[in-house]
Amino acid sequence: MIDINELTEKCSGLGCKIIPECPLNMYVTFRTGGNCRALISINSPESAIEILNHLRSRNIKYFVLGNGSNVIPADEGFDGVILLIKSDFSGISVTGNKITCQSGALLSTVCMTAQKNGLTGMENLYGIPGTVGGALYMNAGAYGTEISDVIISAEYIDDNGNICTISREDMDLSYRHSIFSGKNFLITSVTFELTKGEPEEIRRKMSECLSKRQSKQPLEFPSAGSTFKRPQGSYASLLIEQCGLKGLTCGGAQVSEKHSGFVINKGGATCSDVLTLCGKVQETVREKTGYTLELEPIILK
Repeated sequence: MIDINELTEKCSGLGCKIIPECPLNMYVTFRTGGNCRALISINSPESAIEILNHLRSRNIKYFVLGNGSNVIPADEGFDGVILLIKSDFSGISVTGNKITCQSGALLSTVCMTAQKNGLTGMENLYGIPGTVGGALYMNAGAYGTEISDVIISAEYIDDNGNICTISREDMDLSYRHSIFSGKNFLITSVTFELTKGEPEEIRRKMSECLSKRQSKQPLEFPSAGSTFKRPQGSYASLLIEQCGLKGLTCGGAQVSEKHSGFVINKGGATCSDVLTLCGKVQETVREKTGYTLELEPIILK
C-alpha cells in the first residue's frame, strides 16, 4: 500500500517533484499507457538514495525511467512509483577527452557537447532519443557504434543503497544488453572517453547521421524505435518485409510502411494493440522463415 501523503512529504523535503496518479503516455515516446501511482523526478544521487530506501523499506514497486524511448506501459498502468531520471538530473562536464554526465542527460545533448569540444567517437549515436542512463542500460547503438565503444565507467546505486563505480570491463556489455538489464539498479552517472577531432568534421558526420535517420525512419509518428532485436544471422526489418507485413495494422498500431522494423502509433494505439500486432508479426516470421523475433522495448506493467 502506497501512502501518497507520506511519499509527497518525503519528496518535498528533498526538493523532488512528485505527480500522483501520473499518466505515463506523457513520458514515453510511444505515447500510450495508463497511470502510475506516482511519478517522482530525481534531482541528485542523495535524493535517489533517500527515495529508494523509502520505497524498498515499504516494499513499494518502482521503475526507473529516462526518456521513455524504449518503454511501452501497459494500458492498465503501473501499480508502483516511477523514478524519472531526466532534466532535473542531467549535468554534463568535460575534462580533456572525457565527458562525465548525470544519467538523465539526453544522449543527443552529450553528442552535441562532444562536437563543441572537438571530441569524436559519438557521431553515430546522435539522434538516438534516449538518456545516457537508458542508453547504457541497453547498450544502445546505431550505424556501427554502440555505447560500449565509448564508455569507460559509470556510477550506480545498488540494492543496498550504496553508490558503486563500475568499469566498462565489468559491465557485461553485448548487443542490447548490460549488467544493468533487468535489474533495479539506478545509474547515476556515465563517463565517456573520446578522441580529439575537428569540430566541423564532427558536425558534418552528425548531420549525415541525422539525415539518414530522417530519411529512413518514421520519425513523424510516435514509436519506441526499433521494435525487434536483430536476430542472429539476419535483420528483423528484412524478415518482416520479406513476409509481406509492411503496413499490417492492429487498432492504432501499425508496422511502418517506411521502415518495417518500427511499429508506430498511427493514432490512439494501446499497449494491447502493440502486443497483438507484434505477436502476429512474430508468428508469421517464425512460420515463414524459422527466425524468432524478440521484442526490444520493455513492456511496463
